Amino acid sequence: MKEKNKVSILSFIIFFIAFGFLYWNTVFEMVKDWYIDENYSHGFLIPVIAGYFFWQKKDILKSVTASPSTSGLFILISGIGIYLIGYLSGEQFTMRFSMLIVLAGAVVFTYGIEFFKAVSFPFIYLLFMIPLPYLIYDSVAFPLKLLVSKVSVEFLSLIGILVMREGNIIHLADTTLEVADACSGIRSIISLLALSTAIAYLTQKGWIKRLILILLAVPIAVFVNSIRVIVTGILAEKYGAKAAEGFFHEFAGLVIFGIAIVMLISSAVIMGKMNRR
Repeated sequence: MKEKNKVSILSFIIFFIAFGFLYWNTVFEMVKDWYIDENYSHGFLIPVIAGYFFWQKKDILKSVTASPSTSGLFILISGIGIYLIGYLSGEQFTMRFSMLIVLAGAVVFTYGIEFFKAVSFPFIYLLFMIPLPYLIYDSVAFPLKLLVSKVSVEFLSLIGILVMREGNIIHLADTTLEVADACSGIRSIISLLALSTAIAYLTQKGWIKRLILILLAVPIAVFVNSIRVIVTGILAEKYGAKAAEGFFHEFAGLVIFGIAIVMLISSAVIMGKMNRR
C-alpha cells in the first residue's frame, strides 16, 4: 500500500511539473491580462470562488469511489492537441481553454467520470477566468453600445433635452458624447455573469431557476449602464462635458456596478422566497 501511495505521489509530481512546463507562460499572460484589462480584473477571484465550491464538495467526494478511466487519457491528449493548434495559430484563448481540458482529462483518468461529475460545476466555473477572444468581445460590445445609446437618447428626448444619435455617438446641444466599451455594459455583463452564476449556485434550487438568475445579469447590466449614460448626458447638457468626465466618470462606474450587484442580490432573495413558497 505504501509503495502504491509513493507511485501515486510521484505520478502527481511528474504531471504537475509537465503541466507547469507546458502552461507556465499561458497562465502568466492570462494573469497579466487580469491586471491590465479592467474587463477581466474579476479573474483574480474566479480560482478562489471555484476553490470554495470544490471545498464544499469534500463530503460528497469522500463517498465517491475512485474508478480511473482510460477515456481521461483521450481527453488529456485532445487538450494537448488543442493547445498545439492555439500555439501554432497564436490564439491565446484556445491555449488557455485547452488548459482546462487537460486538467479534466487528468481528473477523469486518475479518479474516473463519477468523480469528475461531482466537481464539474467548480471546474466549469473556471471558464470565467479566461478572457474572451477580441472577435467575440467586439461582436458583443458593439451591439450593446448601440442599444445603450438608443435607450439613453430616447430617455433624454423624453425629458426635454435636445439630442441626436449617430451609432454610438450622442450629440447634445453643446457637446458630443461617445458610448465607449466601458459604458456599453459588456464589462458589467462579464463580471455580473460570473457573480450571478456563483449566487445562483449558492441560493437557488433547480437548474431552471439558476439559469434565470444567471441570465438576469444581462438586462441588469444594460439597464444600469443606460442610467450611467443618461446621467452623464444630463450633466454634460447642464454643466458642460468636463462635468461628466474624469473623476465623475470613474466614480459613476463604481456606483453603477454597485447598484447592479444590489439588483442581482435582490433578485436572488426574491427568487429564494418564491422557492420556499
